[in-house]
Amino acid sequence: MTAACSRRIRIVRAARALLPVLAALAGGCGHSTTAPPGTPVITFGSRNSSPDPDFAAYIVAIDSISLTANDGTVVTPLITPEIVDLEKYTSVTELVEAPAVPSGTYVSATITLDYSAASIWINFNGQPLLASVFDDTGAAFITQTVTVTFDPDHPLVVTAGQSVRLHVDVDLIASNTLTSTGPVRITAQPFAVISPAPQDATVMRARGLYVTTLTVPSGFFMNLRPFFDLVSALGALTVNTNAQTYFNINGVAYTGAAGLAAINTLQESTLIVADGTLDSLVGITPSFNATAIYAGTSQENPLDEQVSGTVSARSGDTLTLLGVTYQTPLGLYQYYADIPVGVGSGTLVSEDGVNAPGLSIGSISVGQEITVSGQAGLDATTGNLVDFDGTAGQVRLAPTQLWSTLSAVTPGSVTGDIVSLDNWASEAFNFKGTASGAGAVSPNAYVVNTGNLATTGITAGTLVQMQGSVAPFGLAPPDFTASSMVRGSSTEQVLVAEWTLGGATTPFSATTDAGLVIDLHNPLLSGVHSIRTGPTSIDLQSLPSSPLITTAGAPQNELELAIGSSTATGGIYVYNSNSGFIAKVQATFNGSNKIFRLTAYGQYNSTTNTFVATRIHVALEQVSPT
Repeated sequence: MTAACSRRIRIVRAARALLPVLAALAGGCGHSTTAPPGTPVITFGSRNSSPDPDFAAYIVAIDSISLTANDGTVVTPLITPEIVDLEKYTSVTELVEAPAVPSGTYVSATITLDYSAASIWINFNGQPLLASVFDDTGAAFITQTVTVTFDPDHPLVVTAGQSVRLHVDVDLIASNTLTSTGPVRITAQPFAVISPAPQDATVMRARGLYVTTLTVPSGFFMNLRPFFDLVSALGALTVNTNAQTYFNINGVAYTGAAGLAAINTLQESTLIVADGTLDSLVGITPSFNATAIYAGTSQENPLDEQVSGTVSARSGDTLTLLGVTYQTPLGLYQYYADIPVGVGSGTLVSEDGVNAPGLSIGSISVGQEITVSGQAGLDATTGNLVDFDGTAGQVRLAPTQLWSTLSAVTPGSVTGDIVSLDNWASEAFNFKGTASGAGAVSPNAYVVNTGNLATTGITAGTLVQMQGSVAPFGLAPPDFTASSMVRGSSTEQVLVAEWTLGGATTPFSATTDAGLVIDLHNPLLSGVHSIRTGPTSIDLQSLPSSPLITTAGAPQNELELAIGSSTATGGIYVYNSNSGFIAKVQATFNGSNKIFRLTAYGQYNSTTNTFVATRIHVALEQVSPT
């Protein structure tokens, strides 16, 4: 077998800009083959439509990702440990890298997760609580290497001079169970799914270093540097822009050609982020269609620290930020439950994706998700963050998600109860001062300006998911302006079930080509058995009968069906067709293997009592070494 690269540790920030072709060729390492290279475009995230309501933060390290070919060759395209907040990637996708690796057929992958410095917080009754993490034996959780075996009918084929997408998903719902809330304890059995994926309309984030606009019509080259990495260059990307692309460069917003002209003035190796979708995988360097670009101090200021979170209260020019991620230019990344943040007349304010002139600190109100650059106030003894000064910094207003059960619907406006705002329950917020006349908006009668958004068929009692922004402080109503609105039942729903006391050997009452039916009378079934729609859930035992979990009616080219555990022989097996998956399930539950958790992602049809799933993950109970 051919060996992979050794691990490298990030030590200092490297300010370098490599030519795109050199960056791509540098991605492969440690192999002794002379096969010409191709490019696996590695993306990371769950592709859900809403954040996981269980966790506030789930910060761990990904030590490495390796690929094994059918001839035994092992390549390790990701060898630089990356700090990742997995909670953020329950609803966001990251373009991690586009390295060059030898062409060939790859049949499996491994990912190593490092919990040694983990910071994991649950979202409990509207407040973040720090959790301790343990393995299935009750020992402190440290590291886990998960092997994933690809569908034998759908391996990763890397073709010389071409790009192909490989998607990585660490399913937090399938990986964790809350065992105690006082103190908070979690049992983790990481469930990762890695599979070749189609080029689709998944919106993703590409972070890296600006290289040049030369030879790219209406665009530029960048080298990928994902997550919070400070030193890597993990392959090249061609970024395309158009007349509608939004740019935020050094605190100044542009649209179209003016933004591209501003990009052209940047120094090589300036940190840059593009939001958008994959464009073309033809050729060794993939291309990307950007809807928004953030660069320079608008992204990460080398002289300032940065905090992100949700405004839970405001008093004068002091904001209370809830669920705070704190990042420094030297690579420190931490999470805090809440922090006071000061803003002032010198604070520069912009809105992500919207070229909106005239914004000020008055635009910042309760419920808004924001990112602030400025100076951190640290405890002299512990070094912990105690407050943050953004009076001479920048504030970016991010799109904020609102879930609401409507009580009234009129043209251009809806009113309803807040179920969650930026993934927090309404109890997390103090709305004092948000309404005109120094009053407070009502979370039980939250008024949303829907403008020209379609409301056909949406009536009182409907659960809806909206994206938008809260009203400026002191100017509500309306309390929120929606840029999109969709029925909750039209979002991706999650069916989840868990078995206790070491798992069950007979979790299903039926496993046929038609699908799976959970045995709701199995005595080992825990109290977790529901269909989740955003932050709400329906108990499976409240339905007429246990629903059929089926792939019939789902897009067949998007199926991702997985079963296994990190300790099972072969690890986790991924299938891209129903027949192979059902056969594996039937062979697995032969009286010895036990199930830990099941998650299915798709749509529940109440008329037929079926759950039509694009993704089904059957997490087996891990078997500890003897």
